[in-house]
Amino acid sequence: MQPAEQDVKMRLLQAAKKLFARQGFDGTTIRQICEEADANVALISYYFGGKDKIFQALIETVFSQPLAKDFVSRDLDPVEGLKVLIRELTLFRMREPDLVRLFQQETILNGPRLDVMREHKFPLWIKTRELLEEGRARGLFRFRSLDFTFSFVTGILLDSHGPYFQPLSTEGEQSPERLIEDMTDFILSGLKYEPAT
Repeated sequence: MQPAEQDVKMRLLQAAKKLFARQGFDGTTIRQICEEADANVALISYYFGGKDKIFQALIETVFSQPLAKDFVSRDLDPVEGLKVLIRELTLFRMREPDLVRLFQQETILNGPRLDVMREHKFPLWIKTRELLEEGRARGLFRFRSLDFTFSFVTGILLDSHGPYFQPLSTEGEQSPERLIEDMTDFILSGLKYEPAT
């Protein structure tokens, strides 16, 4: 693919991400995406095959990043694996607020695009469950229910610094490093992890 074609495709994906996040998938038209991307309206069909396919391409682009693939495929110590997950998801949330908003909308709607998201996100969550389970089996973590603990950890990671509770915040915005440190401490404390002395 020529650089100019690649540029148009990326502009279309960026426009779709922005508009889907702000207006919802159903509230966004192909024409609006093309206007936002300053591209011919026929190019979505040409490059992607329609609005559903551009959504799918957007999700695939995010989860084909080396960090996401690397995390799932690596043999990680449970504690170090959770630290990597906390760090990378926190940085992702800060870097990609539109995608986070889009994921939240689609999850709430429980619509047909949820399967596309599950296909790409579930390997990450399966790896997270495996780390928790292995940590418990090795005596590093202490908890009763894997399902509850998984929900606890993912809930903190996914809902920890969104705009909903912003009006109640009294400490101002934290630096990414401070936020990662606080979340790591909180999650590991909740897992009753005690480092070897």
